[in-house]
Amino acid sequence: MVVGVCHLDLRVQGGSSLKGKRQVMKSLLGRVRSRFNVSISEVGNQDNWGRAEVGICLVGSDREFIDSALAKVISFIEGTDLVEVIRSEVELLNFNPAFFR
Repeated sequence: MVVGVCHLDLRVQGGSSLKGKRQVMKSLLGRVRSRFNVSISEVGNQDNWGRAEVGICLVGSDREFIDSALAKVISFIEGTDLVEVIRSEVELLNFNPAFFR
């Protein structure tokens, strides 16, 4: 089992208030969830209207697929005009299924 974890540091475009940021982030997270079927959540900088931290997770059996899928998610987010990706980190973790029995 392979677990892919991605951490993104984002600059929110056009957000001039926390309410505006929440609208942008809700739209972005919903679009990513529905398009890529990944777990995604805002995990930091909730009180800063100009910045956001996002965590993304994907689980599967093929390391190359997980890496490629997370790269596509990052590219999609970079291609929106909603946010600017300042920094991204991707980590792939291997787990032995027998560990969970």
